[in-house]
Amino acid sequence: MKLSVLDQSPIISGHTAAQAVGETIKLAKAVEELGYYRYWLAEHHALAALADPCPEILVTRVASATSTIRVGTGGILLPYYSPLKIAEQFRMLEALFPQRIDLGIGRAPGGDQTTALAMGEGRYPSADNFPEHVQYLVAYLDDAMPAGHPFAKVKAQPMGPTSPEVWLLGSSDYSGALAAQLGLRFAFAHFISADGGDGVMRNYKRRFEPSARESEPHALLTVFVICAETDTEAQRLAASVDLRRLNMDYGINSVVPNQHEAETRSYSNQERARIAYHRRRVVLGAPATVKARLLDLQVQFEADELMVITITGDYRTRFESYRLLAAAFDLRQPDGGSGR
Repeated sequence: MKLSVLDQSPIISGHTAAQAVGETIKLAKAVEELGYYRYWLAEHHALAALADPCPEILVTRVASATSTIRVGTGGILLPYYSPLKIAEQFRMLEALFPQRIDLGIGRAPGGDQTTALAMGEGRYPSADNFPEHVQYLVAYLDDAMPAGHPFAKVKAQPMGPTSPEVWLLGSSDYSGALAAQLGLRFAFAHFISADGGDGVMRNYKRRFEPSARESEPHALLTVFVICAETDTEAQRLAASVDLRRLNMDYGINSVVPNQHEAETRSYSNQERARIAYHRRRVVLGAPATVKARLLDLQVQFEADELMVITITGDYRTRFESYRLLAAAFDLRQPDGGSGR
């Protein structure tokens, strides 16, 4: 079982956005040593808690700081951009770091509606043309635009013998169905939606149509994880993300609360019920507890790979969660998740 990391570059209270980006680079180098297989960077806009609006740039820095781990996006929000321009960016990344680049594509706004309008210069970027844009993007990446197409002579440089892996990302059945239809890889975001994802993943595999890129389906499940020495400690560390998600419910655009802020906040019964609802999207506990639950999810979702995202109230315990999980899965063993 390959195990990978999704990093949203969280800005924890008491730290700057620049420090958060620096922590992303440090974490990427550390988890490569631990044996993780992929390191994906997420795109968000105008969110006080998340520091990365341009993962295509941060991919370059992370890939430069590492040597073997695959680096990619989880993901590029395609409705904002020209498919040709994204293809050019990722052909350049592939030229710089051959056979190490993943291009994950999403269609969400990555922020609130006002920010999405600003990104579209006053026009809300519609995802109505998302399937067509995905097909254009893949055709540019692979120099496979159909003969006779008006853009058939347009070449995305720098050309080369290899191409990034392309993944469609989703938390509903839309992207899974599209990935199956187009013969692309699919990643489901359990950390966003805990309901119905197993059916989405199974349907993706059942309905997959082989393509020039992929002869068979390949599914990845992304799960929010907090791993600590004991179940009790993991429960304690979850307080930060509990408050972060509660703030999101209230529309509060703030940094990730640190541990002290989360533990000293008082909660109403209604808020505690809301926290319990959000906890369904979190796998937490001691290493053995977390490993067992992740393997159960892998079977339930028929996932070929697992990816984990961890946010706590400080960067030390965030790294420690990844370290403990790597040890639990024996990632550095010959049959472990490093794939190397």
